[in-house]
Amino acid sequence: MNEEQLVAVHRNHHGEILSFQTSSGRIISYRKALQEAEEGLIEGIHIAEEEDGTMSMIPAASSSFDEFPSFY
Repeated sequence: MNEEQLVAVHRNHHGEILSFQTSSGRIISYRKALQEAEEGLIEGIHIAEEEDGTMSMIPAASSSFDEFPSFY
């Protein structure tokens, strides 16, 4: 199991996720995290298609990223 996991989030003042910190310490954008999760490089993430056709991520171990610690 060499895949990284998402371990922390950075949100803007509206509460929207801007970026993630991975288990290896990388800081990546939401879009990059989504791409890497789709490619199987990040584990523990479910990918869902929204009604408007956009893709979003949900952590496998919890119902949302609200439980993730913040960085910055």
